[in-house]
Amino acid sequence: MAPDFVPPLETALRQVIPDLKRLDNVVRLSGGASQETWTIDAVTGSGSEPLILRRAPGGIPRVMNDTSTSVQLETEAIAIEASRKLGCAAPRVRYVLKPGDNVGQGYVMERLKGETIARKILRDPEFDAVRPKLAFQCGELIARIHAVDPTPLANVLNVIDGPTQLKRYRDTYLSYDYPHPVFELAFKWLEPRMRPAKTLTLVHGDFRHGNIMISTERVEAALDWELVHIGDPLEDIGWICTNTWRFGVPEKVVGGFGDLKDLLAGYESAGGAKLSEEDARTWIVYGSLKWGVMCMGMYQGFLRDGSVERAAIGRRSSETEIDLLNMIIKGMI
Repeated sequence: MAPDFVPPLETALRQVIPDLKRLDNVVRLSGGASQETWTIDAVTGSGSEPLILRRAPGGIPRVMNDTSTSVQLETEAIAIEASRKLGCAAPRVRYVLKPGDNVGQGYVMERLKGETIARKILRDPEFDAVRPKLAFQCGELIARIHAVDPTPLANVLNVIDGPTQLKRYRDTYLSYDYPHPVFELAFKWLEPRMRPAKTLTLVHGDFRHGNIMISTERVEAALDWELVHIGDPLEDIGWICTNTWRFGVPEKVVGGFGDLKDLLAGYESAGGAKLSEEDARTWIVYGSLKWGVMCMGMYQGFLRDGSVERAAIGRRSSETEIDLLNMIIKGMI
């Protein structure tokens, strides 16, 4: 049976697809930890348009507090379109849901072809030819995101620079009352190095496997802009280089598929600032610490609801401790 939101969604989409006949193949995808993701085929008089519905769980908006790092779905759509219009590879937003549509909070965007699963991108033979090009292409895409003028978005996006983030994660870590000596070391190492940004730019906030659509030819798009904000551009550089997102290929610093020098070269070629590996190093260390504290949060969730998934992720904090020691003590990245 089709979900109950399909009839009102059809009505809403006719505002932008006048010859829409019906919505077919409405299927919820398993990906997406915080939002619903649905694939949809919009059947028109001239064919079929592949779409994605990104919707709040049950259509109900989440309540945001002052410390939330996420944005509402409407804001996410605004940031995507502002970036796409300046040449960023991102899916075109077709429609932003309104309260009167009776579908819930969310937006509809075009559905692109490609892969987001790291295991396939890093290991399947069909990606062998494109894999060496991906780090450079990711650098280009990140630079184009950072080139978006954040001024028109300043009223809807938070400004979150490095020191602000570090303090938030330290406060979160302390609230768990579960000491991790390696995390204490990492906080102390980062505090004098995590300085205010030289330049504040638009930042994707979660640029890594799972949120990058990759085809056998290129990086097709940046997805899931839920953590978009105004901040330090080095954040996006460091996050894709965090060992957690290398998925078992640690020697390839960028997402398990490329080298940092290629990422930085692509970034500079597309108009980004000239950055050194040392510039990125602080944010790569921060990425491992951040993920470690996030894993601690998953364990706290397991204590509340007994979720096996949360427990499995929570125990991975020990992996980040090894990463942090290798980076801080041995100088590795």
